[in-house]
Amino acid sequence: MLAGASLLLSLVAVAVSVRRLRRRRPARIVPMREAIAEPRNVMRESQKNGHSADAALIHWSPQMLRSVLADELPDAQVIVVSNREPYIHNLSSQGVELVVPASGLVSALEPITRACAGTWIAYGGGTADRLTVDENDRIAVPPDNPSYTLRRVWLSEEEHQGYYLGFANEGLWPLCHIAFTRPLFRASDWETYEAVNRKFADTVVAEARNERPIVLVQDYHFALLPRMIRERLPEAIVITFWHIPWPNSEVFSICPWREKILDGLLGSSIIGFHTRFHCSNFVESVDRFLESRIEREDSAISYGGETSLVHAYPISIAWPPDLLAKLPPVEECRARVRRRFGLADDVKLCVGVERLDYTKGILDRFQALDALFSQHPEWIGKLVFLQIAAPSRGSLPAYRALHDECEALADELNQRYGKDGYRPVEMVAQHHTQAEVYEIYRAADICMVTSLHDGMNLVAKEFVAARDDEQGVLLLSTFAGASKELLEALIVNPYDAAMMGEALLQALTMPGQEQTERMRRMREVVRDNDVYRWAGSMLLDAARLRKRGDLDRVTGGDIPPQANVISMFARRVSAL
Repeated sequence: MLAGASLLLSLVAVAVSVRRLRRRRPARIVPMREAIAEPRNVMRESQKNGHSADAALIHWSPQMLRSVLADELPDAQVIVVSNREPYIHNLSSQGVELVVPASGLVSALEPITRACAGTWIAYGGGTADRLTVDENDRIAVPPDNPSYTLRRVWLSEEEHQGYYLGFANEGLWPLCHIAFTRPLFRASDWETYEAVNRKFADTVVAEARNERPIVLVQDYHFALLPRMIRERLPEAIVITFWHIPWPNSEVFSICPWREKILDGLLGSSIIGFHTRFHCSNFVESVDRFLESRIEREDSAISYGGETSLVHAYPISIAWPPDLLAKLPPVEECRARVRRRFGLADDVKLCVGVERLDYTKGILDRFQALDALFSQHPEWIGKLVFLQIAAPSRGSLPAYRALHDECEALADELNQRYGKDGYRPVEMVAQHHTQAEVYEIYRAADICMVTSLHDGMNLVAKEFVAARDDEQGVLLLSTFAGASKELLEALIVNPYDAAMMGEALLQALTMPGQEQTERMRRMREVVRDNDVYRWAGSMLLDAARLRKRGDLDRVTGGDIPPQANVISMFARRVSAL
């Protein structure tokens, strides 16, 4: 281990020396994850040189996150900002009911906020949310083991309509997703979006214990928030993570307020996307519409006297999911689900699980089922497709139309291929708990994730994590970020129904041993790249930026930034 650590420290030292000799070129900002949190790359280099890579491997966990905060960001307050809250309180006939939303964003961020003992700021939309907070609009969560603070922000119906349903979901959402739904931009929605972003900025400042918090801004609802925070807390580290795709600059040019959105995001210290492709699209948009300096090798943008890093941080889930310990074995899950939907033992079960959204490709997978039955009628009666489609944004016309189309196509397929009580499509348009969703994952023979465009898609990773029996087949859209990691899935083009039908046939006839080999490899990927690594990579980059800023203030900028890398890396290796 010491030999490997010495080698890596020597390589960093050589890099420092080379940089010192190249004074004419701006110093490269090296992300900490390149030195620490990319064990596969380090392993390849170490093995090439005949050295062990053990010293370079980090086992990311809540404890490791707390260690990073304590060692590299001492006394730092972590503030998470998102539109959706992790715990919702609603009034019911039994009193106050607690709801944990089945959201990819929530499932990714909740364990991180627990580990950091931070503050989560979110819109309080539950009917009993106001009844459960204290006089400062705060509540300690989770209810059974309070470990962080939820601070709720109140919005009027007009604010929610204009900011969330209007500009965010009728404007930015279709703009960023290539799903051929025209974005709608209204000046009134934009004004409300600005006002709500300002309201959240006021809340961040009010919750900050000092002038140097670490603020994790989440998603397209808050494109203006980083700049607003930077204006009032200039020493804060603002990390903005954009969970959805970023379009190319030509598509982005459609937005009437494109320059303001870019300016708002460049108030961030770090801007994160799921893939390098989306990073490149963002950089190209900045290059086209703003006067800035682009350091493409370093993925950095200098704008208005400040530098923002633009990096890829593929999001993931906690490993292993806490729910697995509470669920029965796979065979019992299969029996329960089959009883619930009246499925015979010899019928294969294919599932889809997501919000009812036009970006998810639900209609396309129904068409793939039609293609399979048309070309291979022997599977009629032997395969059922179960679509869990949680209602979403039902007040918007595009979503109401999608619901009607899905129901109509499901009915058509059931009439065409159904007989004697057999229905090939079961569409369940209702919300499910995470435990219910994981039970369905464990019961399935096939899971279809056929997004027309997706930043990542955590359903794919949840399905893999749920299958500790190492069985089941994942069909995964090439247009989902997860396809860049889960290479052992059957990668499909959701726009090609015939091709997806053939992929379904391949999944249905795949031998158990091949399923095991594919699933085992995908589980290794999800295990090694869990949500703690996602957060840890960003926090390590934040720590390096903070240390560089502190040294620059002390030394006038004479110490090269790589010196910080050496000291931080040395401490991290010693802790392994």
